Amino acid sequence: MTMLGLKKFLFRGSASANLPDDVRASLDVWRASPAPSLDDMHFHTRYVVVDIVSSGPNPDSDRLLGLAASSIWKGAIQPDDTFYVDFSTLDGEGAAVDRQLTAFLLFAAKSPLVTYHIPYVGGFLQRAFKERLGVDFQPQWVDLAWLLPSMFEDKGDSVMPLDHWIEVFGLDAGSGRRDAMANTLLLARIFQMMTVRAVGKQVDTAAHLIDESRASSFLRRNH
Repeated sequence: MTMLGLKKFLFRGSASANLPDDVRASLDVWRASPAPSLDDMHFHTRYVVVDIVSSGPNPDSDRLLGLAASSIWKGAIQPDDTFYVDFSTLDGEGAAVDRQLTAFLLFAAKSPLVTYHIPYVGGFLQRAFKERLGVDFQPQWVDLAWLLPSMFEDKGDSVMPLDHWIEVFGLDAGSGRRDAMANTLLLARIFQMMTVRAVGKQVDTAAHLIDESRASSFLRRNH
């Protein structure tokens, strides 16, 4: 993609009126799909772990370059249920980006989303979905950055870099810079271990986990 294409991708504006019919049809399918119950136990809930690639840390001015996701179902990472798109390889002036963003919505299927630092990941996604598809993207988020210190106070009592938790849990992160898909798999493994601890604290459903994530973020930001 040229720099001009990237710029148009980020600053396309209210493009939803010009979406092609197939993208509109897919959006209608996603909008009409039921949200899963959040009252089921973790084992029965499909979680989707999300990470992004960006040109910088600011969702308001930097570029979204990539999006990766992996699912966890029945407590296991599902190797055949993953999603990845490299936006830098797509034509930002056509509908390719719109189709990939819509494909992600259908992949996520309104499942609870798990990530590390919602303001960063969620900020980029919210902007992209709004500007490209006219969608107000407001999923149910679980933020491991705030939740892990709440669940593992003995291993870190404040928000830490992700690498701290990778080391704490003895995970093999390889060497060099990780890509977004590698990050989602590491986050998924941390999430698996975290849900075991959460059940021990009676945080045993998706609804409880989302509430705990919000409470952890609020309390630690305001105290």
